[in-house]
Amino acid sequence: MTIIEKEDVLRILTPEKCVALMREAFIGLETGKNGQPLRNIAIMPNGAKFGFMPAFIGDQYFGAKVITAQSKNQGTKYPTHMGYVMLCDQEYGSFIAAVEASSITEIRTGAASAVATDELARKNAAKMAVIGAGAQARSHVSAISAVRKLEEIFVYDVSTENAIRFKDWIKERFDVRVTVSRSAAGAVANADIICTLTPETKPFLSLDMVKPGVHINAVGAFMSTARELASDLVAASKLYADQIEAVLHESGDYLFPLNEGAISEGHLLGSIGQIAAGAVSGRTSENDITIFEALGLAVEDVASAAFVYEIYRKEQEGNHAPNS
Repeated sequence: MTIIEKEDVLRILTPEKCVALMREAFIGLETGKNGQPLRNIAIMPNGAKFGFMPAFIGDQYFGAKVITAQSKNQGTKYPTHMGYVMLCDQEYGSFIAAVEASSITEIRTGAASAVATDELARKNAAKMAVIGAGAQARSHVSAISAVRKLEEIFVYDVSTENAIRFKDWIKERFDVRVTVSRSAAGAVANADIICTLTPETKPFLSLDMVKPGVHINAVGAFMSTARELASDLVAASKLYADQIEAVLHESGDYLFPLNEGAISEGHLLGSIGQIAAGAVSGRTSENDITIFEALGLAVEDVASAAFVYEIYRKEQEGNHAPNS
């Protein structure tokens, strides 16, 4: 079995390549080429989350991401998410690779939001707000820069030091204005695109904070007991999922306003894969507020791991080829 660590994942799985890969994965999920059951997340006695996320990709690979999530690791030498994507061949069911999962999760999450942004954000969207200045912030700026010409980025993090460090990271890599905001409200006030990337469990983004026509990638809350978006904002939006079934069962951003009576079951209009495949319409007005509810899907992880494995294997075969 091949073990592929973070350094090689980051080298092979570039944001631009991953955006195209995620688009294919989303469409494949809706057409039946790809598939997955709902993930299984167990809560450990110390509060850590232990997740098992299986999926199949086409007729060649299946596998699962096996990962731990520990929010108290933030600010330590340990990442908040750790694990591997275990990749199997479909013919024999043999384990062929273990691909470091934190790097895959980081890259594919931003790429998934970039696909949603490309489908739902206004074509002239140029100002982006990033709430939370961790690894996912880097991923989202890198990926969304591949689908929209960003002119200004507003950053807010509860740690001003983290926000400043992230600003410096952006300035080193992108030709864009960067503003560190003193509050989430200040960051999103003039944004065309908003990415919520926090570990918060209670809503902090409400309708009065955003302008008409904004697109929101809601990424940070990935359990039914957590949400980042207030009910009035969700109710005023056009809401789309990474996978409908997952959002119906696992999304606090959807389930809280549903249970409060702020929205009905029909408020969830479809998935990004359905939009990309032309089966569902997306934005129809410049004033539409659109939301991409991203829980993170196993097909994203397995598709990414398969891509990395194939490139890595070809590189290794080339390195061991006899001299001609």
